[in-house]
Amino acid sequence: MSGKKGMKHYLLASKLEAVQLYQELGKSYQEITELLGIADQWRVKKWLRDYRRKGEAAFHRDPASYKGGRPPKRENTEAYIARLEMDA
Repeated sequence: MSGKKGMKHYLLASKLEAVQLYQELGKSYQEITELLGIADQWRVKKWLRDYRRKGEAAFHRDPASYKGGRPPKRENTEAYIARLEMDA
């Protein structure tokens, strides 16, 4: 997965559980971060905002719309052909 070095990625289930704890059980951001082991309460706040706007779809990344990160390296044609010849 891409992201800043050391960045923690959370599973869909964790995000949905955080939303449920807030909306259905009335837990605070701090309580949710402690229960689920989330690094900071601002992440939970962002998840809730995104969930209100887009529903569960907010947590599913559409690879076609992703524009972040470094583009993949491309070999030049000669290097590619040379590598193929060495493999053969």
